[in-house]
Amino acid sequence: MRKTMAIGLVAVIAIYVLGGMSARHEIFPWPQLSALKKTIAGEKAAASSRYTFDDKERLIADESKTAVTCPTQTDRTAVLLILGQSNAANYGGQRHRSDYGARVVNAFDKRCFIAASPLLGSTNTKGEYWTLLGNKLIGSGQNDSVILAPLAYSGSEVARWATGGDLNPVLIDTMKQLQDSGYRITSVLWVQGEADLVLGTTSEAYQKHFISMVDTLRQHGVEAPVYISIASKCLEPSNGGFKEHIPDNPIVRAQLALSKSGHGIREGANSDALLDGDDRYDDCHIGGSGAEKVSQAWLNLLRGESHLESSR
Repeated sequence: MRKTMAIGLVAVIAIYVLGGMSARHEIFPWPQLSALKKTIAGEKAAASSRYTFDDKERLIADESKTAVTCPTQTDRTAVLLILGQSNAANYGGQRHRSDYGARVVNAFDKRCFIAASPLLGSTNTKGEYWTLLGNKLIGSGQNDSVILAPLAYSGSEVARWATGGDLNPVLIDTMKQLQDSGYRITSVLWVQGEADLVLGTTSEAYQKHFISMVDTLRQHGVEAPVYISIASKCLEPSNGGFKEHIPDNPIVRAQLALSKSGHGIREGANSDALLDGDDRYDDCHIGGSGAEKVSQAWLNLLRGESHLESSR
């Protein structure tokens, strides 16, 4: 009797061990049993989500959005084309929504939605500060309405935006959609550089690719000033960055040189200098206090541009 029980126990242990090994290493009989289970029970349905993304993980639909009639552009309308990587996209630590209803809208695919994080047109589904900037532009009396047209991809290097890069055609399509909607872009806001610092892009190469992107804008009728942020800081390997940041680096030197090169290029917000450790919730991406600082910096720049234009 004891011998029979011992043999049975050994058999159970052997089955358990072999089953675990077969599952872990995908060897017989686990794949066959797994396939049989799927055939009988069917594949598990994917969890439903309010969000829809394109093949480059850009947010292109959100069931919570409120569609509105696109505002008619006047001389007091800001139409902002927002380009760059994660700190221009939906990676913020704080969400925002329009304080002025349909006076601050997110333009996407020839439609308009009341602006609210996350914005359609960029990657991820967290917060952003462009809606906050729109609120500030109206609250300050600078504008009566604000059109936000974001196109930002996390981790994108500048070469992808230049002629021949995979994001260049998307940029062209975004410009065409705005033009077909009756909009003239008033400012282009560029927030990018962190990926190129990690990749080791030279100052010369960065400038070459950026000018190529600006040429694309000009060739498609965008005459607006292009504001280039001083942005190269994204710390920690978990974010694809370094442990420490060196402020004087090839990307910053390229950005500063570009801002003085003409071509309608101007210096944008300097997030490297403006934000301290508490302003980045993960040592890279912009949190609530950082959003306040950066949106205010952009407001000051755009108000200064308006005063400059009115004095001419």
